Amino acid sequence: MYSHIAETWKTMLKTRSPEIKNKAYVWRREPTIHKIEHPSRIDRARALGYKAKQGIIIVRARVGRGGMRKQRPVSGRRPKHLGVVHIKQSISMKRVAERRVHEKYANLRVMGSYLLYQDGMYSWFEVILVDPNHPAIMKDKEMRSRINFN
Repeated sequence: MYSHIAETWKTMLKTRSPEIKNKAYVWRREPTIHKIEHPSRIDRARALGYKAKQGIIIVRARVGRGGMRKQRPVSGRRPKHLGVVHIKQSISMKRVAERRVHEKYANLRVMGSYLLYQDGMYSWFEVILVDPNHPAIMKDKEMRSRINFN
């Protein structure tokens, strides 16, 4: 069943279907980091360890796309190569989204994340977070083995 869901998402992304465009229209008006009830891509969430139980939450994060910006030198002579364009970041947008979500929810641990959609301005990721101190998580042997307890 999950393979069919995955294929549906792939075809929706490739063909730029109106359903996903309408969802992105709504997502643009939401906050940058937004807690949601259920994962949009249940196949990817389950592959990363999501379970519909207390102590696990899903957060949708929006990250801006494009290269990094660097100011032009304003004083002195013009350097031969200004070095203000083609500046790339050494980490992926997925890791940026995970870091930003972890900064907001510092008491939770990041289990994983996956890409939802991207347009010319933004990329949206869903990040799976788990509360290691929640009783439902502490009782679950599989969840305890997935997250690192200190």
